[in-house]
Amino acid sequence: MFTRYIGIDLGTANTLIYARGRGIIMREPSVVAVNTRTDQACSVGKEAKEIIGRTPGSVIAVKPLKDGVIADFDIAATMLQELIKKALRGSLIKHARVIICIPSGVTAVERRAVKEAAEKAGARPVQLVSEPVAAALGAGLPILDPTGTMVIDIGGGTTEIAVISMGGIVSAKSIRIGGDAFDQAIVNYIRKKYSLLIGERTAESVKIGIGSAFPEATVSEMEVRGRNLLNGLPENIMITSEEVREALYEPLCDVMDAIRETLAHTPPELSADVIEQGITLTGGGALLRGMDKLINRETGMPVYVAEYPLDCVAEGTGKILENPEEYEELLTEEIKYY
Repeated sequence: MFTRYIGIDLGTANTLIYARGRGIIMREPSVVAVNTRTDQACSVGKEAKEIIGRTPGSVIAVKPLKDGVIADFDIAATMLQELIKKALRGSLIKHARVIICIPSGVTAVERRAVKEAAEKAGARPVQLVSEPVAAALGAGLPILDPTGTMVIDIGGGTTEIAVISMGGIVSAKSIRIGGDAFDQAIVNYIRKKYSLLIGERTAESVKIGIGSAFPEATVSEMEVRGRNLLNGLPENIMITSEEVREALYEPLCDVMDAIRETLAHTPPELSADVIEQGITLTGGGALLRGMDKLINRETGMPVYVAEYPLDCVAEGTGKILENPEEYEELLTEEIKYY
């Protein structure tokens, strides 16, 4: 029987799919457009993201994952089914063997929801792997060695911080703060300071365009368009990179606190390894300008951004798929090939 083996980085913001022997074959936003009259999905992924904030009353854009976990089970299952179907190019989904990454801090109920959503989409069997472990593996860190390696994966819904040794997590912290929280902080700041309401897509553009976590040599500006809350009319304003950094101050402080807490619970021998080898940043949040400099200032440790931070988790699942005998201990269940 013909079988496909795929790994899925099921993220709050984006879902990446890795196919054994082919690499990463799909990058799609974790969004589903739903017709409220029929309760049917109209589109999934990029097509659905394009209509966020622009839909008529009968069509809504839904993000089935919130803070790294499934918030809408049925929509998540539909999204997985459509994305797996698209990735397998018409092959039977029931012949797909799947590994899915999950945040390290999820509960047993949340873990089961992820697995059941994939099974409802038709995948069998479904194995799970911890997100920071996959991220570290995808970043090329020697996680099976008896030395401490530290990875910080800043995704859309969660930030995963972990010290890993001999394939296991020694100390970790998972906080439900990530790129989406950064966007919301920008929305709140502009609403409070300028009485201007902007959408999440605009906030994300501001974050990518002029956002930073550490003071920069030059101050940049960007035009922002939204709706004035006082008179209800459209309005344009100019916002500076310093203001965006001020907006991001609170969520960034929460991330720094979580990093310090993780280091505080790390055994001294492994702490010495981390000091020597440094901290590796992965995930979309690693691309925020100055994030590595901020963490370096707060911890005093060398900080490195992975070569392809957005792909690390998916690449990590790929390494497990390509070398199941070497990495099967990283899975929550034994991986079996049929």
